[in-house]
Amino acid sequence: MRDAAPQKLIQKLSEELKKNENIKPPEWSKYVKTGASTERPPLQDDWWFMRSAAVLRKIYLNGPVGTQRLRTAFGGRRRRGHKGAHHKKAGGKIIRLILQQLENAGYIKKIEKPKKGRIITSKGQMILSKAASESK
Repeated sequence: MRDAAPQKLIQKLSEELKKNENIKPPEWSKYVKTGASTERPPLQDDWWFMRSAAVLRKIYLNGPVGTQRLRTAFGGRRRRGHKGAHHKKAGGKIIRLILQQLENAGYIKKIEKPKKGRIITSKGQMILSKAASESK
């Protein structure tokens, strides 16, 4: 999984996640920005599944992680006119809802010890390794 190209892996993984009935974008996802650093909503129709796949990959690589670390990872530069740009975190509602959907699908689970956060389950590892082998 670590040898696969991230963009190809996320593309294949998002196609797999589309088949799962637990992971679906809410109605408001067509109109919402993904964070304070963006000016417009995403242009892709399947951006929810792409973000879900990217979150699942981040949990596999860095886990256990929580909402705040994922917000930092998916944040970006906030341009402030003639002043210098600053980093801003991504929106938390989107990441929280994606984490809940991935948890309901059985791909991740919560842990408390030794470190609080979410880790990947064996079912999540299977779907990731399948997508990684297809993306090569």
